[in-house]
Amino acid sequence: MNYQDYSKIVPMEVTYRIGQLADEFGVTLRTLRFYEDKGLLSPRRVGTTRIYSRSDRGRLKIILLGKRLGFSLADVAEILDLYDPKTGNVRQLQVAIEKGDKQLHKLQIEREEIDASINELSQTLVSFRKMIADAEAS
Repeated sequence: MNYQDYSKIVPMEVTYRIGQLADEFGVTLRTLRFYEDKGLLSPRRVGTTRIYSRSDRGRLKIILLGKRLGFSLADVAEILDLYDPKTGNVRQLQVAIEKGDKQLHKLQIEREEIDASINELSQTLVSFRKMIADAEAS
């Protein structure tokens, strides 16, 4: 059965092919296959064609958000695995908040360190420029 035959069987379900998701999210096919290998995405197969559902698309969106925010794939997987719409996803949201608070604190420390480095480098450059100006004036 090819992709066109499959789409006739389930015409109402929104599905995506690997290239469509890669283009939409600006990732490579290899990236999507990597997330599949890690168990983060589970597309259906029709022959050799991967068929991604709206749920897979939503999971990919969360994976890429987690990546941009600096979460580990293990953290993202834990959050994704807690999805349970019957409970309003309360536990999933609680874990996301816990992990988010930790990541925010880590990023704030990194920003402080970067700001300190910027200030130190700026002062050093001012000193070097002054040294050059003094040497040229002599």
